[in-house]
Amino acid sequence: MKKYKIGYTTGVFDMFHVGHLNILQRAKEQCEYLIVGVTTDELCFQRKNKYPIINQEERKAIVKAIRYVDEVIDQSDMDKFAMVSKLKAEVVFVGSDWKGTPAWNNYEQDFASIGCSVVYLNHTDGISSTILRKKLKAE
Repeated sequence: MKKYKIGYTTGVFDMFHVGHLNILQRAKEQCEYLIVGVTTDELCFQRKNKYPIINQEERKAIVKAIRYVDEVIDQSDMDKFAMVSKLKAEVVFVGSDWKGTPAWNNYEQDFASIGCSVVYLNHTDGISSTILRKKLKAE
């Protein structure tokens, strides 16, 4: 039996790669129903000063087609607490590279106040959308 009923994770999921797949698979192994927030093009630009290579609707379609994903929603802002509350998520999955950061220490406290845990998932070494972008530029 899975530990959590509703799980939530977010990402840009640009240039979908095995690291993305691993995160979704590991998250789904721990919850019955996995909701994935796909960062909107606008929010991506606000945060990274660049647009994703693959547009929002196509990224959502790709993520939705993954068998580990039960539902895909837009992530249009960084108010994770409001979304977790709205979804009634029992757990938020995030990459282990965020563990111990001030922001995620605060999220852990905020989420705990509504009965939501944070699970840190190991990053897949050697792959990221940034790495893929650099390889494309080198060719």
